[in-house]
Amino acid sequence: MSQPSYRTILKYYWMQVRKHRGLFFGIFIFYGVGAALGDIINPIWYRHLIDVVSSSTDRTADWPKLIHLVLLIGGTMVIFNVAFRMGDYLINVFQSKTMKNLADYAFAKLTNHSYQFFANNFSGSLVTKVKRLVRSFEDAHDNIMYTFWFTTVQVVGAVIALSFSAPLLAGILILWTVIYIFLAYYMTKKKIPYDITESAADSKVTGRLADAITNILNLKIFSSRAPEIRGFEAVTESERVARYRAWRFGSTLYMIQALMFSVLELILVVISLYLWREGIITVGVIVLVQFYLFSMFHNLWNLGKAMGRLSKNFADAAEIVEIFETPLDIKDPAHPEPLRIAKGLVLIDNVSFQYQKDSNDVLTDFTLEIPAGQHVGLVGHSGAGKSTITKLLLRFSDIKNGLITIDGQDIRNVTQDDLRSKIAYVPQDPILFHRSLRENIGYGLPAQAGNPNATEEAILDASKKARAHEFIVSLPKGYDTLVGERGIKLSGGERQRVAIARAMLKNAPIVVLDEATSSLDSTSEHYIQEALKELMLGRTTLVIAHRLSTIQHLDRIVVMENGRIIEDGTHAELIAREGAYHEFWTHQTAGFIE
Repeated sequence: MSQPSYRTILKYYWMQVRKHRGLFFGIFIFYGVGAALGDIINPIWYRHLIDVVSSSTDRTADWPKLIHLVLLIGGTMVIFNVAFRMGDYLINVFQSKTMKNLADYAFAKLTNHSYQFFANNFSGSLVTKVKRLVRSFEDAHDNIMYTFWFTTVQVVGAVIALSFSAPLLAGILILWTVIYIFLAYYMTKKKIPYDITESAADSKVTGRLADAITNILNLKIFSSRAPEIRGFEAVTESERVARYRAWRFGSTLYMIQALMFSVLELILVVISLYLWREGIITVGVIVLVQFYLFSMFHNLWNLGKAMGRLSKNFADAAEIVEIFETPLDIKDPAHPEPLRIAKGLVLIDNVSFQYQKDSNDVLTDFTLEIPAGQHVGLVGHSGAGKSTITKLLLRFSDIKNGLITIDGQDIRNVTQDDLRSKIAYVPQDPILFHRSLRENIGYGLPAQAGNPNATEEAILDASKKARAHEFIVSLPKGYDTLVGERGIKLSGGERQRVAIARAMLKNAPIVVLDEATSSLDSTSEHYIQEALKELMLGRTTLVIAHRLSTIQHLDRIVVMENGRIIEDGTHAELIAREGAYHEFWTHQTAGFIE
């Protein structure tokens, strides 16, 4: 996908800005008034003051004029300060609200992408891109207000003020400003590719760092600290080169700016002195011109820098905007049907599926019907397609052809959230939030995360059934214990029991267990099996297992090979058939398929 344009980036900014458009335009008004009074009007009073003092022949007679000018200066300063303080207040309110809206919007847009999208992107990099979007808006808005808007007010005001007393100087000033702005804009456009490259390199550094820290256990186990350091040094070197090139180009831009400022100042000083010699302008006008130049040079110099920073801001925002513009690979229907799933009759009818367009089919003309309330186990070698079926059932991926229905309703005709609200899923490696155990278990309630209606009794009941209550109450903070990132403070078996408690609390008509007892010791597995029987009671259940002891008592066992069903029956029937399942059973060691 091509890099998003400025217009596209501004579109996403404006979506949030327009919610507070009154504040947005109020900032322009108050800061505009303040800049006009402080940088344009007040110097005019000082110009008249200098002219009165320099040309005075009767100081007593001129004293009332001076007092009048002093009062004008004082009144202007009061209004100037009030206007600026109001602008400060409005910008604080506006930016804080808009930055929150941007963060909320980015989170909503990101979480709308499929599971596969997150599997293909570094989580640390995505977090950085969201934070950059928010931070880039703040910096861009500051640049627009404090540099672009102030400079516009100053230049326009100075040109208007000088046009009355020195039109030649005003003409030179406006011509030079137009040339300068166009040149700065041209140079800034040339700098954009450097800024984009620098931002991309920074994202790679963040992604590499987050990946290494997330997998710190592997780094320690495989003694791979040295190669990881070398790999990190390689991406930081790429970042250094990209950063240096961007900064070097910026330095060139600043050199051109300094040369243009020097030329303008010399021209205006020479012409001002000539006009004074000819009696066309007064000493006060010369001072006024120098005051305007001094004030404008500061802002115009910053204007060049601001254009560079604005380019960097847009480059930072472009990465997440590109994700916003990326079409969803798993979409909800435009007009979803009301959810009719209640009993849990699952039909996978003549389904074919491949993960990538040019890859082989993982499932080919696959058909499986699971009556409501039936408990079915899926068995097969790794790569047989067992986990793929659960992903398709949950719509983590979409089928190439065929049909999947639950209670006769095509799962593609309802929203993904509605569909998944009816399926309780316990993965092989359950991931917990870095929150309290109470919040993690309560996450399974129908109204989702942090449901205030989650009663303590419901959470305790689910924990006891999942055999999690015993270890939880033994912790110093009990159910208020924070589990660490991804649940790292808990053992594999403890995480699994929390996940099972969460699934019990969900109370969905369909249960999917993906190696749900694989991390448990024999004693824990015995207790969990009893809890799972209660969880599965009256619910359609799909169990994926390599440990065949966990599925031998199910209603039915389906054996898969290369994306197809090769055997189907009860444990006893399949053992008597002496086929693939019998071979699995007889070649197990400690309950696992060799």
